[in-house]
Amino acid sequence: MSSTPPPQALNPKTGRSGGDGERTAGDGAFGWLRALDPRGRRAFAGAFGGYALDSYDYFTLPLSMVALAAYFGLDSGQTGLLTTVTLVVSAVGGAIAGVVADRVGRVRALIITVTTYAVFTVACGFAPTYETLLVFRALQGLGFGGEWAVGAILVAEYASARHRGRTLGAVQSSWAVGWALAAVVYTVVFSVAGNDLAWRVMFWTGALPALLVLWLRRRVHDAPGATAVREGSTGRGSFAAIFKPGTATSPGLLRTTVFAGLLSTGVQGGYYTLATWVPTYLKSERGLSVVGTGSYLTLLISGAFAGYLTGGYLTDRLGRRRNIWLFALLSAVCIVAYANIPGGANTLLLVLGFPLGFCMSAIFSGFGSYLSELYPTPVRGTGQGFTYNTGRAVGAVFPTLVGFLADSWGVGGALIFGAIGYGIAALALLGLPETRGKELA
Repeated sequence: MSSTPPPQALNPKTGRSGGDGERTAGDGAFGWLRALDPRGRRAFAGAFGGYALDSYDYFTLPLSMVALAAYFGLDSGQTGLLTTVTLVVSAVGGAIAGVVADRVGRVRALIITVTTYAVFTVACGFAPTYETLLVFRALQGLGFGGEWAVGAILVAEYASARHRGRTLGAVQSSWAVGWALAAVVYTVVFSVAGNDLAWRVMFWTGALPALLVLWLRRRVHDAPGATAVREGSTGRGSFAAIFKPGTATSPGLLRTTVFAGLLSTGVQGGYYTLATWVPTYLKSERGLSVVGTGSYLTLLISGAFAGYLTGGYLTDRLGRRRNIWLFALLSAVCIVAYANIPGGANTLLLVLGFPLGFCMSAIFSGFGSYLSELYPTPVRGTGQGFTYNTGRAVGAVFPTLVGFLADSWGVGGALIFGAIGYGIAALALLGLPETRGKELA
């Protein structure tokens, strides 16, 4: 399979095909989409679908966690470990996928990652023991870790600098779409099947991405301009390059890699704390039924979808760093407020679900454009894959700590630990430059 068709004539200013640089007029609600050429739109659809299904496969675990704990007789620490091992191994998968994307192309790497996470999500449904489930979940993390970084780079290299934040924010919003789909399927499956079977069915539905893989193979291709630059460079896909210290004649990438990794650690530590433990918090401490939990999650997911789109817009208007600073602060405030709602005030819990989902998602909208802009084309996949997924691995410690702290503090109290992650993210920005308006390729 060839991931790149014969190159077309490139715009000399932007390095993109089809006059992309000229089609940035008319912002509007969908100006970012009109600015993409047909190939760019197909790349957007492929990345959107891949990330939505990535999200769906990820949330099969948190939504099934109570049933899993009962089936295998697990304590809070053991259930938290299922999430942590997924995220830790995803760091390895993400770093490998980034190198593969730089060496053999974005689309080929995307197909590999989607296939991997789909196969092992289905395998989780057949796990006979907790230990087997732990292994399958770890292997699922290999694909889960690489999909977002590869898909984001694929789209970033098609998008114009003017619209890149909004375009990648729209891709990021597909996480909420997959999350919502998982919540709907969860509500249906757990309402019609017993818990001992329902959690297995949830994992089996993770086979859906196989359909996307078939479409990707036929319809989606790498951006010609970026491909020409990448293939004409030496040292592409090199870990040594992203850890090269600066000199008097070259700034190097070591500083960027260190601070981008810290940024990713903070944001994802806060996010995965909430994504992993809010369903359990709603059921175990707020006493909500399966349907009740689904209705509360509807507000949280709706807020997340709106947050992704709004954050994408603001990252173009305010800049990458200001957008992340703003929502790091607001996310930390929301966590503290959400975890300290007094007993019986479930209506207030419902009201706060929307801003919580909004803020913790809007902060992610700038990641796809920001990390892509921090690294040059030959090592863009390596740099973005490594920093994003290293942050995911270190941030994965947060859900496990919450799991162990929950036995003494309660899940609600332990959730406050996630606010620390957003503080780390805000401090990491002090070591990174603003990149708004930067052309790629």
